[in-house]
Amino acid sequence: MGWEPARLIPVGGIANDQEAETRATSALLAVLTTVRPLSKQLLGPLGASKASTAMVEAFTETPFKTRSGASVRPDGLLRVTFGRQDPWVALVEVKTGTAKLRAEQIDAYLDVARSEGFDCVITISNEIESAPGVHPTEGVKHRSNSRVALHHFSWSKILSAAVTIKVHHGVDDPEQAWILGELIRYLEHPKSGALEFDDMGDNWVTVRDGAREGTLKRRDDAVIDIAQRWDQLLGYASLRLGADIGQDVIEVVPRAHSNDPALRTKEFCESLSHEGTLTGTIRVPDTIADLDISVDLRARQIAISTDFGAPSDKGGRGRIGWLLRQLSDAPERLVVEAFAKNARAGVAADLSSVREDPARLLSESNGDPAKFRLIARSELGTNRRAGRKPGFSQSVIAAVEAFYGDVHQQLAAYRPKAPRLQQRPPVNAPEVELPNLPSVDLRGLDDLEIGSASEPDTSSPAVGQT
Repeated sequence: MGWEPARLIPVGGIANDQEAETRATSALLAVLTTVRPLSKQLLGPLGASKASTAMVEAFTETPFKTRSGASVRPDGLLRVTFGRQDPWVALVEVKTGTAKLRAEQIDAYLDVARSEGFDCVITISNEIESAPGVHPTEGVKHRSNSRVALHHFSWSKILSAAVTIKVHHGVDDPEQAWILGELIRYLEHPKSGALEFDDMGDNWVTVRDGAREGTLKRRDDAVIDIAQRWDQLLGYASLRLGADIGQDVIEVVPRAHSNDPALRTKEFCESLSHEGTLTGTIRVPDTIADLDISVDLRARQIAISTDFGAPSDKGGRGRIGWLLRQLSDAPERLVVEAFAKNARAGVAADLSSVREDPARLLSESNGDPAKFRLIARSELGTNRRAGRKPGFSQSVIAAVEAFYGDVHQQLAAYRPKAPRLQQRPPVNAPEVELPNLPSVDLRGLDDLEIGSASEPDTSSPAVGQT
């Protein structure tokens, strides 16, 4: 019949960015009050009660005054109460589409939260943190040891959490499951303002072409912008893969970069300007190793790879056989590289060749493989966003998901067999010749009473008596 089903959160009637922001705020906050698994997953790590029976209340457009007397109106307020515990309260500021959070606005809400005794301020936008705990808005006046915490959610993270709960964990209450599904459907609609990471920004073409021509300078604003967007893309790729498999996939950030986000951006800028490359690492729990991502703008190529150890209790052919058994469904173009112990260079061949002749990975001079590296290369999308051809971000995400599905999820770390118990050979004891002892007459022992052996002999004095 072609009839459109009634929707809990309709997208019709959204005429501008302000309407999209208002509707997304109200929809999310309302669902948090109803779908307890979602509110527990998002708010529990921020300090709210994780009790299943805790009550979540939400309000929109809540007016306050700062300590200087200025009137402010945060987009929302969340309050979580459980039993006799003090309520947990958070102010919420929301942006949709390409709108950016403003430092002065966040500072004002932090001031209100401090004066009101609230626990934290939560910001929501399409901006992605460069590292866990690092707010994407520069210039915010907030100390890490402040009594009022500052947290940020990207719409991608919220959508990823909702999909993970709905698809992988499940919601017991059928009404809550339906409501959560309606929120997912709404956030995935282009009009909601919860955008996918599909645009590398206005500076993309300049940086892309400059990388190929070797004319980039690491201090250029355009290079810095693309370096920061690359970091956000790594985070977004982690969220996407995590939603697909129902696990918390994270971007691996060195401790030095976590402590100094500017250092991370600087190193991205250096590799981009000097070599035309960008790299990153993501981690999937309970897998054999991390996934390394590298894009080469000059060669227009993506490389996804992973490194892991070879079995130590097998010979060279046995180690290669162990690997091939796990790659039975992997694409033939996959590159397999074997490294001997302490060797800087490995022996490489495509999987098709190794299947035909495993000895291709053996090196007579260096010894048996101690480590394997698997590499999948694919064409890099060079468009700013998706169109007739895949955009840059879409090609990276597709390469990550393909490598994980075709290769990485099939691998398991080698576990040597338990040592077997060995049967000892029988021990032949030497023959010992016993001396000839006088025979003893045992006749009459049967007539003795059992108790008489314990009775003392009083017929003669005991030792020491006179």
